[in-house]
Amino acid sequence: MAGNTFGTLFAVTTFGESHGPAIGCVIDGCPPGVEIAPADFVADLERRATGKSRHTSQRREADEVEILSGVYQGRTTGTPIALLIRNTDARSKDYSNIEETFRPGHADYTYWQKYGIRDPRGGGRSSARETTMRVAAAVIAKRWLAEHYGIRVRAYLAQLGEWKPRAIDWEVVEDNPFFWPDAEMVGQLEEYMDSLRKSGDSVGARVTVVAEGVPVGWGEPIYGKLDAELAAALMSINAVKGVEIGAGFDSVCQLGTEHRDEITPEGFLSNNAGGILGGISSGQDVICSIALKPTSSLRLPGRSVNKAGEIVEVVTKGRHDPCVGIRATPIAEAMVALVLMDQALRHRAQCADVGPQHPLIPSQA
Repeated sequence: MAGNTFGTLFAVTTFGESHGPAIGCVIDGCPPGVEIAPADFVADLERRATGKSRHTSQRREADEVEILSGVYQGRTTGTPIALLIRNTDARSKDYSNIEETFRPGHADYTYWQKYGIRDPRGGGRSSARETTMRVAAAVIAKRWLAEHYGIRVRAYLAQLGEWKPRAIDWEVVEDNPFFWPDAEMVGQLEEYMDSLRKSGDSVGARVTVVAEGVPVGWGEPIYGKLDAELAAALMSINAVKGVEIGAGFDSVCQLGTEHRDEITPEGFLSNNAGGILGGISSGQDVICSIALKPTSSLRLPGRSVNKAGEIVEVVTKGRHDPCVGIRATPIAEAMVALVLMDQALRHRAQCADVGPQHPLIPSQA
């Protein structure tokens, strides 16, 4: 009921605050036998981490994973897996000036009204720090999906403010601090972000996630549709204000003859549906995009009120991202992987005896 658990058969419960002693998660329902060790979490946690470049928050956390349960001799046992990460670089004094104030664009006011108390240090539970544990949990999900189905989940920054890539080259996405798929544009983005940071302002972004190798048949026909669960999962990420599946809002401008993904014996001729038909995977790539709002933590003054209802001017100190969309890329990947893992186990539980039906359409012609 408290909204801290995600998933049905592969369930992830996260806990902890941005400036508390630690953050963590409990993963329940993971199949036994998955090889996992603390070192396996390093790569994805470093991709999500702050302090990697001058274009993100300069908070520098070690993000070392402690496996407390559910793993024996390097393999999951089928029992709950508890993961813990100690917070090592919190600077709570940066938030002392906003303890009595509601920051515009933040969850301060809504948390105060819901709970009657809030942790102002770094946003407490509403901080993106919590997403570290989602990325950690998804390391296990990605490994199982790859081993059992050959599924690969990856993402890239598809838009930064008004900047859009001219080409999509997966080979360069991990070679720059923006997860940007067009190597020739990275220098321009560097200059843009430098000027934005100096101005004290922020900007929004768009992230696209592609899951390759998803079998046909995952998802439920009414409640629990694959696209509905993906949308809910992606909307749970901090700062996300919109989700698209496949063509998304571009569908508004398309004609039916253009949008429908025609089928031939050799494969689908397009993928406007984003790999999902009637809430069930079609065997094509599952494609999702998210829109992220600009960071609201700014050193530029903004109007608000305090707990007494008095008009105040807010200037947010601390270390913040001028574009949260940059670090959201591995987080979006993680949420898609967690949904697919849960859907895989649910499909296996009900329909494991249903084999591939004829004809089995290739993902693309």
